[in-house]
Amino acid sequence: MIAKLTGLLDSTAADTAVIDVNGVGYLVFASAKTLSALGPVGAAAVLNIETQVREDAIQLFGFVTAEERDWFRLLLSVQGVGGRVALAILSVLAPPNSTTRSRPRTPRRSPAPME
Repeated sequence: MIAKLTGLLDSTAADTAVIDVNGVGYLVFASAKTLSALGPVGAAAVLNIETQVREDAIQLFGFVTAEERDWFRLLLSVQGVGGRVALAILSVLAPPNSTTRSRPRTPRRSPAPME
């Protein structure tokens, strides 16, 4: 499994980037936020990678931060959400930062009024 890529940004498209690692170009799917954080073509690039192996394809999904990768993994656990949909969600919604609660609080029942 590929877990991290370090190389030069070769090119970008709407939802992908090509990272050149010693002459080998890796096509990596990424959120719009990750793509905008990569910098210009030719710049150094480091991406955390989530590798998905299927019967018909091997796909790489890239993230600037490990936190974004972890939220991607969490989204994949939702039935019906695949890699491309998870990236679309991450493109428009920022993962909560580590200082905020990641899970909603459980509502507590109010005590019964005393009569």
